[in-house]
Amino acid sequence: MGWAGIKNGEPLTLAARQFDVLVTVDRNLFFQQRLPKYDIAVVVLRAHSNRPAVLRTLVPKMLEVLPSVRPGEIFQVGV
Repeated sequence: MGWAGIKNGEPLTLAARQFDVLVTVDRNLFFQQRLPKYDIAVVVLRAHSNRPAVLRTLVPKMLEVLPSVRPGEIFQVGV
């Protein structure tokens, strides 16, 4: 996306312009940002590892959650 070096909430602002949902593994996002001010929903994937093979196991649950997420909300999927 060319967002390297973007900091302090700017990625959320940029993502909200182009996407409905941000999927991340950043567990601290909830504490670092005031999500209701952004026009985007956030889904946090929580697993014992961020390895693609492990995160893939969370995809079915993530797909269940996606239809119900709303901008400014954060959902956690996983352990």
